[in-house]
Amino acid sequence: MLVFGSSAFAQTQKFTMAEAVNGLRTNLAVKNISQFSWSGDGKSYIQAVKGGYLITDLKTNKQDTLVSLTQLNRNLADNKLKAVPQIKFISNSKGYFNKEGKMIWVEKSGNDWKIKNQIEIDQNASDLKVFGDNETFAFTVKNNLFVNKNGKTIAVTNDTDENILNGASNVHRNEFGIDTGIFPAPNSESVAFYRMDQTMVADYPIIDWSVTPAVNHNIKYPMAGQTSHQVTLGVFNIRTQATTFLNIEGEKDQYLTAVTWSPDSKYIFVGVLNRGQNHMKMNQYDAATGNLVKTLFEETSDKYVEPQHPLTFFPNSTTDFIWQSQRTGYNHLFHYSLEKGLVAQITKGDWLVTDILGFNEKKKEIYFASTKETPLEKHLYRINWANFKMQRLDNTEGVHTGILSTDGNHLYDIYTNANTPRVANIINTNTLKSTTILTAENPLKNYQRPEIKNVVLKADDGTPLYGKIILPTNFDSNKKYPVIVYLYNGPHLQLVTNSFPASGNLWYEYMAQNGYIIFTMDGRGSSNRGLKFEQAVFRNLGTTEMNDQMKGVDYLKSLPYVDATRMGIHGWSFGGFMTTSFMLRHPEVFKVGVAGGPVIDWSMYEIMYGERYMDTPQENPQGYAKANLLDKVQNLKGKLLMIHGAQDDVVVWQHSVKFIKSAVDNGVQLDYFIYPGHPHNVIGKDRVHLMQKVTDYFDQYLKK
Repeated sequence: MLVFGSSAFAQTQKFTMAEAVNGLRTNLAVKNISQFSWSGDGKSYIQAVKGGYLITDLKTNKQDTLVSLTQLNRNLADNKLKAVPQIKFISNSKGYFNKEGKMIWVEKSGNDWKIKNQIEIDQNASDLKVFGDNETFAFTVKNNLFVNKNGKTIAVTNDTDENILNGASNVHRNEFGIDTGIFPAPNSESVAFYRMDQTMVADYPIIDWSVTPAVNHNIKYPMAGQTSHQVTLGVFNIRTQATTFLNIEGEKDQYLTAVTWSPDSKYIFVGVLNRGQNHMKMNQYDAATGNLVKTLFEETSDKYVEPQHPLTFFPNSTTDFIWQSQRTGYNHLFHYSLEKGLVAQITKGDWLVTDILGFNEKKKEIYFASTKETPLEKHLYRINWANFKMQRLDNTEGVHTGILSTDGNHLYDIYTNANTPRVANIINTNTLKSTTILTAENPLKNYQRPEIKNVVLKADDGTPLYGKIILPTNFDSNKKYPVIVYLYNGPHLQLVTNSFPASGNLWYEYMAQNGYIIFTMDGRGSSNRGLKFEQAVFRNLGTTEMNDQMKGVDYLKSLPYVDATRMGIHGWSFGGFMTTSFMLRHPEVFKVGVAGGPVIDWSMYEIMYGERYMDTPQENPQGYAKANLLDKVQNLKGKLLMIHGAQDDVVVWQHSVKFIKSAVDNGVQLDYFIYPGHPHNVIGKDRVHLMQKVTDYFDQYLKK
């Protein structure tokens, strides 16, 4: 009885707000294998642990210390390491890491590790990129690019105007899958780089309120329909120290995407996308002269083309590559040849490829992740690029991610589902035998957990919409409960998946422990459902999404235990736009709304994202007017709390400031809160304050 009693008591524990907000990253974190990587020969794997790195032999399962913190510190004369650095292992006996303005190479010597080389770099260095030779590296300092070869730092650029950025990773505001501005040649003898000229873009003030008097920092923020930045692509030859710019024709404010070197370092491929984002050319350029060799193919659309991946060359080929395209309505793999053009569409179907994991060259196999089974999950597959025979490699439901060994003989498969916090397996791709190397315990096992039901509704065109309803703990079907709809419903995000925890968010569970029903659903416009689903919102942001969310509202109203007079709504960013839209365009539905970082007027949002989904304000005045919330403030009936980060450089603060002005002009009362020092998302310990603020607002106006 004592054992049973303690067990029963254990499952009544409630989340603190700090646990609900940050717990899965702190005291309730699910155990993981840290910094997993394959050894160069593919016969073992490496992981970081508290005191160093372990290496595990696949054949014998024998585990040894690869390198310890003690060994590293023994050879560091000054600035001893307090924690294990993130080492990139070149082999089982060589590696390098970056530490406080130094690049340090280490090498195994007998039973010890020695410092082989260390190079001081500027303390302000960022965007650090090590080349394929594992010695040469590039980095930016402020707006200029530098390369270090054989310990000597060379200035690649020397632009004095801070609004001309070389090698920066934020080109085109990180749309089109861009996460770097530095592209080393495979032979490590040259480097291509973005040069972004923002001088023609209007200044936008971001005020630092932490000092007195406050200080203004101008950023360049290109708004829809206005002047955009201009990007070119330079190629720096390290030996001659000469820079050649690619001769890319077209409008000056077009987008340069999917930058890829040929494996022989002779050519550079660039996806050249017009500003209208409806016509892309995949061009091949001579890296030495910068001249156009030829256009390999073009993609057009009556809505938009959105290239998001560079080319992936087949192993040991300088002519054949994979291009990822949504041209059939779903992201699929296409085999191209520089000589023959399109060879074949490799993957097909009403599902999308989410990641290419690598190759097994001997067997002509491509490994990838996809949504083939269901949009709520990701699974791992391989396909033969010659006969197109395809095979699923995992056998458990959930969201799987994979890391393939370089030879393609082993696949690290890590997955989660509603009831499984995390499991990591090694799959032998020859035998398909799977070995479990981690089964994480459930860190939430002692907590009072709500019942979570999966819901499938239908949009007005019959499209299935996936959602979740989270019932209050100690649920009583004879009672009536307040409900909060949490939503995003914008492009490139999916809230509802079969992953741990089943709720998707411990704050939802915190609210369920405190007597609320939570409902969340991905309507049309959101991610991983294909182009038709995403493009249903084209030129008319907010309308189709609200129609779909209204299906959720109707479902909730049909439940006898939902109090339809006490319905709340909450979302951030696009979700903040949706929340505010609902409170003004359907004011009869929700009693209380909390909108965070909301877009209020799409003509004040950035060009790349805004014009993709809305065209320009000049081309689509009706769409912008319909979505604009500044002239709809007078419709507000319920209670609305609006929240914004004072340093928001994504949805600039002016959105909600103008909304307040409109509320004042119209004699409309609303509640407002800012987070000084925070950009678009409020993170860290202050996020606990934020979610307490949100919770208190619902408690005050919805719970009663």
